[in-house]
Amino acid sequence: MKKIINKILVNHSLIYKLFLYIGTIFLVVYLFPKGGQFKYEFQKGKPWQYENYYAPFDFAIQKSASEIETETQKIKENSEQFFKYNEEIARNVKITVSEKVVPILASSELSDQFKIDVEAKVNSILNTIYKYGYITPESEQQIKNLQITLRSGNTIQKISPIKLFKSSQILAFINSQLGVQPMTQEEHAILNILYEEIKPNVSFDESFTEKALQENLEKISYTKGLISEKERIILKGDIVEGEKLVILNSIKNEFESQVWSKSNYNWIVAGYTILVALAFSMLFLFLRKYRIEIFENNTKVTFIFFNIILVVLLLTVLVKYDAKYIYAAPIVTLPLVLKAFFDARLGLFTYVLTVMLLGFIVPNSFEFIFLQIIAGIVTILTVSELYKRANLFITVLQITLVYFVAYFAFSIIQEGNAQNLNYEKFLYFVINGAATLFVLPLIYIFEKLFKLVSDESLKELSNTNSKLLRALAENAPGTFQHSLQVANLAEAAANEINANSMLVRTGALYHDIGKMLNPMYFTENQSTNVNPHNELTPKDSASIIVDHILKGIELAKKNRIPDRIIDFIRTHHGTTLVYYFYKTEEKLSGSADPKDFQYPGPIPFSKETAILMMCDSVEAASKSIKEPTAQAFDNLVEKIVNKQMEDGQFMNADITFKELQTIKKVLKKKLKNIYHVRIEYPE
Repeated sequence: MKKIINKILVNHSLIYKLFLYIGTIFLVVYLFPKGGQFKYEFQKGKPWQYENYYAPFDFAIQKSASEIETETQKIKENSEQFFKYNEEIARNVKITVSEKVVPILASSELSDQFKIDVEAKVNSILNTIYKYGYITPESEQQIKNLQITLRSGNTIQKISPIKLFKSSQILAFINSQLGVQPMTQEEHAILNILYEEIKPNVSFDESFTEKALQENLEKISYTKGLISEKERIILKGDIVEGEKLVILNSIKNEFESQVWSKSNYNWIVAGYTILVALAFSMLFLFLRKYRIEIFENNTKVTFIFFNIILVVLLLTVLVKYDAKYIYAAPIVTLPLVLKAFFDARLGLFTYVLTVMLLGFIVPNSFEFIFLQIIAGIVTILTVSELYKRANLFITVLQITLVYFVAYFAFSIIQEGNAQNLNYEKFLYFVINGAATLFVLPLIYIFEKLFKLVSDESLKELSNTNSKLLRALAENAPGTFQHSLQVANLAEAAANEINANSMLVRTGALYHDIGKMLNPMYFTENQSTNVNPHNELTPKDSASIIVDHILKGIELAKKNRIPDRIIDFIRTHHGTTLVYYFYKTEEKLSGSADPKDFQYPGPIPFSKETAILMMCDSVEAASKSIKEPTAQAFDNLVEKIVNKQMEDGQFMNADITFKELQTIKKVLKKKLKNIYHVRIEYPE
């Protein structure tokens, strides 16, 4: 039992990765659509490249989206508009007017016949206005049709909107009906009463109108014919266009949307699981073979898989809502984020695998995959120094332009001309670009969540006023100056071979922080002729020198310096010897054990850490040249770098011979600039 527990503890990292692998597969498969897949790929305007195709079952020919949209628009334009006639308002107005008009007429000295005529006119006015009704100003704006439906209780009638009285007509109508100018005092009073008391009683019935519209829309037929089983659909070599394209799209949709039996469903899920498992296996193999330091870090592996799931989830949500929005999704943030935290090669590899998985989710998968992979390649090739905002803006503009050009090319291939471009997609590409700009705050969030470091963090760490670098400058000023010189050399070399210059500069500034604990044991900090090593044996001296690596790592961890920077502290001497004291011991004792004088390693495992090793050794050794000449510097650089190569210090670093030669040239040039001979100024 104890052996089993010990074995589990030893292999807990691999067990975690196994659970992460299985969990991610199930989550991604769960997000995938569970319908079938049409096994043939076809494009509008291209020949049918397979054998003659016959219908495998009966199915309906589906109308195109444009046909359905046209029908829908026509129904909306011609749909009935319902207006509600309020009988109670009309009745109340008539009662109120009568109650106010009768007393006025009764108290007047006008003839009885005149009173009868006036009262008849008032009733006529009210009956005329409320025959079809007086519409409210708000409802008046809703009239769109030449004929509307007026609903009063359970009765309805279709009328022309001009039969309804409007607020602008009321006063003129009352004036024209009440009497001939000049009006009597009583007529004026009645006119005012009518104008004040007559109220609108017809209003737009929005709920009834919407209900009627929805009923009509539900009657739309989404099909326009039937294809029988074994009926020929297309011949080999026929161009996919017109009715053939419509029928092929119909059967493709039928395959993807039909209700599957439990048996079929299980087979589909099994197929998806195998494909997704293969994709993630490739990712694990890549990490295991080419990025072993990332593979061994569970946090970093989790971060990579988390970003893949995030992209798959985003596209799944968009497809379920409306597939036309898929090009607005800023999925190129995936390679941007991975490049910011790791490197371009890993970013592109992961991105391509993710886009391939997304092909199972989106419609027109070939077009989508092509556009996204091209955009991803442009992203990786163009973005540099992400912490510089101008670089990000330029990259986003280039990505958007590539989307425009690629989509334009696809459209003219499919349509045969440029007249039928869907300009709405160009808007989605612009939204995509704008959303990509939010990668910087996203990177900041990821830094806090996963405790990783990006170029933005490196920029902050490389500030020489930071706590640790300020302490180095105060306690070991010589080491601090050495670190600055190494940082300048390393940055120049990194720029020449397109390595991460910000990373290598930051690593160079921190690589010797362990020396600040015993600064006087290092020659660059010895301001007097007193050398404490004179009192020690070569082995003890070598132990103190080697110890600055371990103390530097401890100091960095204590101050929460990221692992990416600590890697430079670990590797900047690799497994080389403290050569001076090794030779001293050999001279004194006749022989020396290299293990007693060897740095613990590991050897550099990236371009950046290899660059630092070369720059650190060359800068330190350049101080020992008594007569600095161009030839002396050339010989020094060649000797040191070649010795490191012979010792196998760059075996694990992803660096080529050509890049090594470029770095040598940079170091030679920089050293000559630093130690150039000045003319003697007169006193």
